Amino acid sequence: MLVPGDCTRLHARTLSPNKSPGAAGAELPTSPDPAMEARLLRAVLGIFLVFRAQVEAAMVDLDLQKLVGFWREVGLASDQNLALKAPKRVEGLFLTASGSDLTVKAAYNNSGSCETEKIVGSEIDISGKFAFPGHREIHVLDTDYSGYAILRVSLRWQGRDFHVFKYFTRSLEDDDPLGFWRFRELTADTGLYLAARHGECAKLLKEGLQGLSGP
Repeated sequence: MLVPGDCTRLHARTLSPNKSPGAAGAELPTSPDPAMEARLLRAVLGIFLVFRAQVEAAMVDLDLQKLVGFWREVGLASDQNLALKAPKRVEGLFLTASGSDLTVKAAYNNSGSCETEKIVGSEIDISGKFAFPGHREIHVLDTDYSGYAILRVSLRWQGRDFHVFKYFTRSLEDDDPLGFWRFRELTADTGLYLAARHGECAKLLKEGLQGLSGP
């Protein structure tokens, strides 16, 4: 998987000192074609602008009804080490919406046992930002609705404020490379990163099977 920072160096071929550009069998110069460079630049710029427009649309005006359904947690990042060491780890979410209220059913892996928790929050001052009981907030930073979602979760625990970036996909298997690239871009300066563990709790939540304790 490619992530920001990956690069490939291209080395131009050099001519043999015994061969001239016009000699039979000599290697041709590898000078770039200006027309081809222009076409490639336009193509790359077009892809970037489309991607940027999609990101800005998602961040400016969230369509809550498109966000509902199952999401599997793939990764998380935080500059606070304690936030990444909780023994009770989220594996998946199932979201439902009613008006400006968001109901979150979370599936946790608690030392090998699957548990669920259901909480209801309301949208507050910013589109895509929801407040929940217990001094918790969820802010949807970016999503394409069908493949990935990036959330910023804030909570107060033991008198301290914690902030965690979380990356989710709709699939139990696919990590959605485009969304993951965006997640790494948003968290490049965060410092700490942890890949979520694959487990049965998210699968049980998605398939609606028995075996989850909780409401």
